[in-house]
Amino acid sequence: MGLIGRDVERKRLAEVLDGIAERGGALVVRGEVGVGKSALVADATEACRVLAAVGTEAEAHLPFAGLHRLLHPVRRGLEALPGPQRAALATALGMAEGPEPNPYLVGLATLSLLAEEAATRPLVVVADDAHWLDRSSAEVLAFVARRLESEPVVLLATVRDDTPSPFDDLPALTLDPLGDDAAAELLTATAPDLAPDERARLLRVAAGNPLALTELPTHPAQPRLERAFLDRVAALPPATAACLLAAAVNDGDSVDEARSAAATLVGPVDVTAFAPAVRARLVEVAHGAVRFRHPLMRSAIAGSADTRPVHRALAEVLHDQPDRQVWHRAAATDGPDEDVAADLAHAADRARRRGAVHTAIEALERAARLGTTDLRGPRLLLAAELAVEAGRRDVVDRLVAEAGRLPLGHRARATATWLVSAFDDGIADGSGAFALAALAESVADVEDHDLATRILWGAGMRCFWVEPGPDARAALLAVADRLLPDPLDPRAVAISAYLAPTTRVEAVLSGLTALSGETDPQRARFLGSAALQVGAFDLAARFSGFAVPGLRAQGRLGLVTRALAVQAWSRVRLGDIAGARPAAVEAERLAVETDQPYLVGFARAVQAEIAALRGEVRQANALAGEAERSGLAAAARPVLATARRARALAASAEGRHGDAFTDLRRMADPADPAHQVALHRYVLPEMADAAVRCDRAEELAELLAGMEPTASPAFRFGLDYANAVLKPSDEAFTRALETTWPLDRARAELALGEWLRRRRRVVEARDRLRAARDAFDALGTPLWGDRARRELRTAGETSPNRAPNARDLLTPHELGIAQLAAEGLTNREIGQRLYLSHRTVSTHLHRIFPKLGVSSRTELGDVLE
Repeated sequence: MGLIGRDVERKRLAEVLDGIAERGGALVVRGEVGVGKSALVADATEACRVLAAVGTEAEAHLPFAGLHRLLHPVRRGLEALPGPQRAALATALGMAEGPEPNPYLVGLATLSLLAEEAATRPLVVVADDAHWLDRSSAEVLAFVARRLESEPVVLLATVRDDTPSPFDDLPALTLDPLGDDAAAELLTATAPDLAPDERARLLRVAAGNPLALTELPTHPAQPRLERAFLDRVAALPPATAACLLAAAVNDGDSVDEARSAAATLVGPVDVTAFAPAVRARLVEVAHGAVRFRHPLMRSAIAGSADTRPVHRALAEVLHDQPDRQVWHRAAATDGPDEDVAADLAHAADRARRRGAVHTAIEALERAARLGTTDLRGPRLLLAAELAVEAGRRDVVDRLVAEAGRLPLGHRARATATWLVSAFDDGIADGSGAFALAALAESVADVEDHDLATRILWGAGMRCFWVEPGPDARAALLAVADRLLPDPLDPRAVAISAYLAPTTRVEAVLSGLTALSGETDPQRARFLGSAALQVGAFDLAARFSGFAVPGLRAQGRLGLVTRALAVQAWSRVRLGDIAGARPAAVEAERLAVETDQPYLVGFARAVQAEIAALRGEVRQANALAGEAERSGLAAAARPVLATARRARALAASAEGRHGDAFTDLRRMADPADPAHQVALHRYVLPEMADAAVRCDRAEELAELLAGMEPTASPAFRFGLDYANAVLKPSDEAFTRALETTWPLDRARAELALGEWLRRRRRVVEARDRLRAARDAFDALGTPLWGDRARRELRTAGETSPNRAPNARDLLTPHELGIAQLAAEGLTNREIGQRLYLSHRTVSTHLHRIFPKLGVSSRTELGDVLE
């Protein structure tokens, strides 16, 4: 019998699958229990090559169980993967021993493996009942699903519509109950001989649910599906019923395991024991595996009896599989049992080493509840630390709250305080930075230096995003000096930059210079952030640019996001628009994927600046608005400051110089939400340009007089430029032109050219204006380039129209790929950098070449230069 009443849904799936040879994709089929999700997917993929995994509630605690089942048929393809990917995936699947694999590397390896398998014939990946997949497997498949745009692979997942899952952000098809006509047709096909009154009753009870319409007619007196299933079980022989119960409780699908456990309970079990259950349409048995025809059947049977004896029996059967055995021992335990708890804690450690952090969290939670009281708090907090690593804020809050009700030692309480502020750099946490300073100092007193430093680092980061006030900054700085006395410790340099970006500039710059050869990507990220704070944008771009590929190789996408954001922000200020665009767009995409909402806003604010500099005023304002909404929600000052600068640039582009100056002037007001203690000092050039065009030069001069000079390169240029614009002279402009940063130098050339023309020094003016025009054209800032052209025209020289920049023809994503290809990286190397398959990279390059009018990779460098 074919599907009834699903023509629209079948057409939608056919559209997704029909183009699979040219493009991939993903679709989540949502709906209530029994609505026909699995049947719809099975119907759509009947003629396809399929790799499938079915989530079951009993297996949800097994590390990468779903991924292992899915990839088992193609496991030989692991040997062809790049070394780091191969090692990560093999370790995750328990096929090899190795260091704890990063989940994103496991995801990239899975993507690469599926892409290679689909090279000869398109592939459909089906994750049925995906809400019950173990969390680690589900997150890997969701990671893969977001990257299938160019692969001959389609991922289809079925999910209950009332259950959250990692697939929630993917395109979805909601399967509603059948309409009246379709429901009546299905019931007729299932039970054609029903009496009219019984037929009407079943249609009313089933409410359009296909499973109910097909199963209830066999038990018309039972309105509930679960009761109907249990009635079938009650009619089975005792050995069969025992086998069914063991299979329902088991975290595997082995017929032999279920039979062996049942034999422990009821005595000898015949090899044909499952046959009556198959005839009763409760299970299917094939190739040594038993599968329930619907999850409701499994859950109804498992919930119908005391399962502790069954779990004990399964634990005996699984004596050679400790990770599975311990879960059955735990389920069979009547009360506290430290032996079981200790074994669960060991299982958690093994799961963590395989990269299955969610399984480790669950095991530690269970161990905390079963173990002795003195170990309960530490186990809960260890689980919470892993939840921080997994990005599960809800789990952290719950575990820390539970641990907080227990007697904890000093270190444990400090850990709990640190954990609740570990997300979003503590922006949303109620405790202030001053409290964290005191906490760090108290922890340092008991010589837990590592924990104290982590607390201090968190407090320092918070001082970047929010403003704790000078007293808190001073208290934190005192603790930092005591905990990190080595001025060349990268953490000391970065924390000093966060806490004292205007008073310790020289010390930070000295540290950055001494550490310029740093080779560790994590420390380079620290230093890039430190350089941003003190206005050393060239160093910020250099350090973060070095950190990004190293962090990518380690699979630390959360940190990659941060490094990309710093890189994009700094490159914008250097005038490297071509480098900033792809970095900012990727930072936003990864911030969404890694659940860092304040970095989403930060990346959008940077994109707003880029749009304003490119003359795309409407887009700049739209992006700035989006950034401001997220920045205001979190009180994230750098987000608001960056968005404010973008709005000011857009206003100046439209000739609204008074609005631009007002926007920028507010950044210097400590009471303004966009005031950030360091960043407001780096918009002086924009303020100066706006001030002299709206008759507010005196207001700017008064502001400058109240600013303490520092060695910050950005602030020093801003001050020199503002003084040159406010009180122009050859000497003043000479100082402003000392900068080597391209955008700032071009800006100073333009301002000098304008001043020289007004003084009728036309020949000198033309030289300066010509240099500014060419620089702005090369940098991709057409509004300023057009301003230089107008000045040149007034000076009696015409300029050729700006030639279209090849980089403007590409999307930011394409530009990033093209730049890496121009550097000589292979498709596979680019894919590893950007967490894409090499086939996706190839597809993008085939689109890029015609856009740029090139036919080979060797021509890319010249065109993009």
